Amino acid sequence: MIASSDARLSVDLRAPARIEAMARNTLAEVLHALRGRERLFATTRVLLAPPETRPGFGEEHVSAIAQRLCTCLHATGLPASVDLAGRGHAGVAQALAWIQAEASHDDSTLFLVVGADSYIDPHTFMWLERERLLACLPSVRSGFVPGEAAACLALTTTATRRRLGLPSLAALLGVGVAKETLLRDSQTGSFGAGMSAALHQALGTLALPECAPDVVYTDINGERYRSEELGFVALRMPEAFPNLDYEAPASCLGDIGAASGAFAAIMATHAWARGYAPGPRAMVMTGSASGLRGVFILQRTSTRGEQRR
Repeated sequence: MIASSDARLSVDLRAPARIEAMARNTLAEVLHALRGRERLFATTRVLLAPPETRPGFGEEHVSAIAQRLCTCLHATGLPASVDLAGRGHAGVAQALAWIQAEASHDDSTLFLVVGADSYIDPHTFMWLERERLLACLPSVRSGFVPGEAAACLALTTTATRRRLGLPSLAALLGVGVAKETLLRDSQTGSFGAGMSAALHQALGTLALPECAPDVVYTDINGERYRSEELGFVALRMPEAFPNLDYEAPASCLGDIGAASGAFAAIMATHAWARGYAPGPRAMVMTGSASGLRGVFILQRTSTRGEQRR
C-alpha cells in the first residue's frame, strides 16, 4: 500500500479526525500570519471545502467538523462563522466564485477559504481498491496515490486591504464553475464540456492569447479520465494554453482532494515570491468526482522575486 500522509498525525486517526486537525492547524497558521489584524474587519467568514461523501467520510462528519472549527475560532475571541462551500477537488473554486459575487457589495469582510481532505482511512482504502483507483495495485492502470492536506486562503477587497495596510500575494482575476455530466464511470469519458465552460467564465474579458495564463496548475492525479479531460479542454480553447505543460501537486503529494485548489494557489504565490514562475498569471483547474468543475485565474501583485528565467 502506497499513500502520502501527514507525519505529524497519529496513524490511529481516521479521515474525519485527520481532516479536522489539518483544517484547524492551517486556520491557526493564517490567523497567526495576520497578527491580530483579522480583528480589524467587521466580520470574518470561513468557507470550508470538505471532501465529497464516500466510505470513511459521511455527511455527519461535514457538519461536525464545521461546528468544531467554529467553536475553536470563538474560543480565540474571533466570532467567525463557518459555512460550507463546494465539495471535493473543485470546492475551493466554488467558494471563490461565491466570494467574488459577495465582495461586490461587501468590502468589510475577511474571507478565509479552507480546503481539507484525507484519503487516509481503512474504509476509504477498501473503497478505492474496489473501484480500482489505487495506483499501487499492479492491475490498475488508471489510479492515484491517496494523500491528505489542508490549505487556507485569506481574501478581501483591494480597497479594504489597502486601508488596513495588509500585503497582497495575488489578485483573483476571474473564477468560473460549471457542471460536467460525463463522469468517471461514463462509457465515453469526459469531453471537457464542463471544464471548458468554467474556463470560459474564468477568463472573462482577458485578451487572448496575449494575456493567457503563464502556468497551469491542475488536479491531474494519474487517472486517465482527468488527463483526457484536460486534453479536450486544450483542444476546445487552445488560445488559453501557451503550451501543454502543467504543474500537478499530486505528482509529489498524492491526490489531496478538496485541498487541491487552495494548495495550487499557494504554489503559485510561492513561485512568484521565489522568482521561478514563468510569468505573472497562473490558472488553477480542478474537477470534483460528482461533476463540479472550477477554474480560477490569479495574477501576481508584487514585483518581489522577479522572473529569473
